[in-house]
Amino acid sequence: MVVIVVVKTKSMKTPTNCYLVSLSIADLLVLVAAVPNEIISYYVLGDQWIWGRLGCALFIFLQYLGINASSLSITSFTVERYIAICHPMKAQKVCTVHRAKRIIIGVWIFALIYCCPWLFLTKVEPIYYKGYCDIETCTFALSRKHYLGYFFADLLIFYVFPLLLSCLLYALIARILFTNNNITKNVGNSRLCHPSTVNSKKNSPANDNARVQVVKMLIVVVAVFATLWLPYRAWLVYNSFAEHRYMELWFLMFCKTMIFVNSAINPILYNALSVKFRRAFKQMFYNCCKKRSNNKINGQKRKHLTDHSSHNMKRNTNTLTTSAPKSCAKPETFQEEL
Repeated sequence: MVVIVVVKTKSMKTPTNCYLVSLSIADLLVLVAAVPNEIISYYVLGDQWIWGRLGCALFIFLQYLGINASSLSITSFTVERYIAICHPMKAQKVCTVHRAKRIIIGVWIFALIYCCPWLFLTKVEPIYYKGYCDIETCTFALSRKHYLGYFFADLLIFYVFPLLLSCLLYALIARILFTNNNITKNVGNSRLCHPSTVNSKKNSPANDNARVQVVKMLIVVVAVFATLWLPYRAWLVYNSFAEHRYMELWFLMFCKTMIFVNSAINPILYNALSVKFRRAFKQMFYNCCKKRSNNKINGQKRKHLTDHSSHNMKRNTNTLTTSAPKSCAKPETFQEEL
């Protein structure tokens, strides 16, 4: 939905929204690669893997690809907002839609290369119960200790570093906006003494409010990302060091559910926190409904015209039929006269 709104609405094609489209695609990839499989494997078949070796590799690869691309997209729009607000002169050259698209392509290429090892680090193995091979499951190809470096790289690159950077940059953004707000108030007070400055500064409060609204929305997105990913990341760190791993099924399912909620909630946040997104969503639905209504009306008109033309053709046919004997009557009369 977010992708459609940004693509179809010209005013929504901004650098920030390009990053939000990348984030939405990454979230959708996580949901498509993980949710149906989790439901079928754990709730329908009872931990039985049915997709084979290739499916095991692809599902794990796509999940991590979406997760990592999502984190990098969040980092990218945080940096973009920082440059746009704190360095407006530089932003005119740096913060463009064209550059945003190039950065997004780079983000996905990096995530793709980084996640490629998962295509070779998974396997399908049988689970034996009382000496019998009951079911198969998708698991790691090597011992868990061989994955510690990979897991910690994930933790640092795609969770700790993005959060620390986001906290730092949003603190700097808040300081700039607060300073600009004080300047705007002082300018507003000076207008009482110098009315001629009204026209030159009249758009400043509106621009500041729009910036504050966008920053608030992005801060909420980052905060939700950090909160919903925290249980899984904490569980992973604990099991990496603990002598006895914590493997309660309910907690593992809770962690996965939080990840899925994080992937599904962003469009709701955009609607709730952004007036511009909300307006674009409404306009898209209005245009869709209007198009359907017009198609229905046009269909009724075409049907009416078809029925009307059929009626006219039928009436013309009847007229020709009834007039035919009159044209044949004269020869008969002529023969009688002869």
